[in-house]
Amino acid sequence: MRDLIFFGFIATLFGIGLKRPFLFVLAYVYIDTLSPQLMMYTALGSIPYSLIAAALALLGFIAADDKRDVRVAPRQIMLLMLLLYCWYTTINADFPVEAQFKWNWVWKAIAFGVFLPLTLRTRLRIEALLLFMLLSVGAIIIVGGIKTLASGGGYGALNLMVANNTGLFEGSIISAVAISVVPILLWFTRHGTIFPPDWRVKLFCYALVFACLLMPIGTSARTGLLCVALLGVLLLRDMRMKTRVLYLSAIAVVGLVAVPFLPSKFTQRMETIKTYQADASASTRIAVWKWTIDYVKSNPMGGGFEAYRQNHIRYDKVAVEGASNNATVERSLEVDRARAYHSAYFEMLGEQGYPGLALWLLIQLAGLARMEILRRRYAKATADDAWIAPLASALQHAHLIYLLGAAFVGIALNPFLFMLIGTQIGFDTYVGRKRSETGWQPMRRQRPQPATA
Repeated sequence: MRDLIFFGFIATLFGIGLKRPFLFVLAYVYIDTLSPQLMMYTALGSIPYSLIAAALALLGFIAADDKRDVRVAPRQIMLLMLLLYCWYTTINADFPVEAQFKWNWVWKAIAFGVFLPLTLRTRLRIEALLLFMLLSVGAIIIVGGIKTLASGGGYGALNLMVANNTGLFEGSIISAVAISVVPILLWFTRHGTIFPPDWRVKLFCYALVFACLLMPIGTSARTGLLCVALLGVLLLRDMRMKTRVLYLSAIAVVGLVAVPFLPSKFTQRMETIKTYQADASASTRIAVWKWTIDYVKSNPMGGGFEAYRQNHIRYDKVAVEGASNNATVERSLEVDRARAYHSAYFEMLGEQGYPGLALWLLIQLAGLARMEILRRRYAKATADDAWIAPLASALQHAHLIYLLGAAFVGIALNPFLFMLIGTQIGFDTYVGRKRSETGWQPMRRQRPQPATA
């Protein structure tokens, strides 16, 4: 029965897309984000929905979309360069078979990031895209939030609809992504037009924000806790001083009240942040990062996808027993091999080398910079343009939180990242086109005129 529901929903999207081709783009976002085919048990799950949606989206754009105002941004060219470079490292990979498996989904994620901005010609489309991204991720987050409230969760114990522990269904990844979408959710509580922000919309958005905050608890992912801390700092940026004082006071009160109710599994795992040397997971990551740096010194172009499979690491796990004068230090030698990078930055360094990492970082920094320019340029805009600066700020904050989470999770080439980047590019080009058409100029301070006799 569940298979028929998923199949019927996808078929409905495709059917409506025959009249409104942009829905093919939204269908692809839904399928690539939520992966409903993984939740199907019959032969319906073997249908290549993602490939069909991508092909229909491209054909719909070519055949029916207005292309008179299409613009290609520099970041799209950089994404295309990254795609070609990844192809080059794949055909020269240290592990050709394994690299090909990863390439099969990476190239689609990057290519969609290049294509997506071409379709974002209106504010309505930008909002619709963000809604589909939020609701698709939200389906996973809501399930995780409910299970966290019911059982408390636990590291590796929170089942998020499927037993497949990959993509957004992996605990640390969904924790980082869940916190990253909070700024965009808050934007919809004030500026959305598809669903005007009445009490029902605000109630749903705030409830989903609460579920997002539950994800680091339910998954016991330390990455999520760091992302929550960064979110708290970023939310201060656009607040007035009086509001900041109230906000910080509320955070302190909520924190004091919430701590006693947190699951012991969560608090125990968070305490390992301070004693990382005694934690095998943290120690392994540091050892792998050191190996990656040494590997790239002799392989500056990287080893292609899955290059980590050749690592062989040795490290000391240090545990301190007791306290003060009675403390004893225990060291144990740990040996491991073929350990993943557990960091997007080292993932890019090891697989794509110095050129790939530099290009990837340039794409991220360019996106953050462009959102900051729009945020400042339209900070004092009124009436119809009042939504632009807050959305630029929300997309920038979402990106920053994602990049922090990426420091501890291998999500450098996750499709969600390229959807976020594609949204930024489409939003940027739309605002630029709108500004050139209307001649709108941002408000500027008037320079004082010199006094005359």
